[in-house]
Amino acid sequence: MISNDPLHGKTLEAIITSLVAHFGWEKLGQCININCFNVNPSIKSSLTFLRKKPWARKKTEELYIKMMDKI
Repeated sequence: MISNDPLHGKTLEAIITSLVAHFGWEKLGQCININCFNVNPSIKSSLTFLRKKPWARKKTEELYIKMMDKI
């Protein structure tokens, strides 16, 4: 059975890595204005923050889905 969920099989790390590759940290921080993307950004610090803050993770996942729809 094929999943219709665009996040199926995607780790949070893979999502962040794809967003950074597509937008870069600066643009990503403009799209989602949170410190983990704007102040000394790194994959590791972003993972830590997004795992603790469901609202921020949701915004990040929504941006990823929008990005994938346009590719």
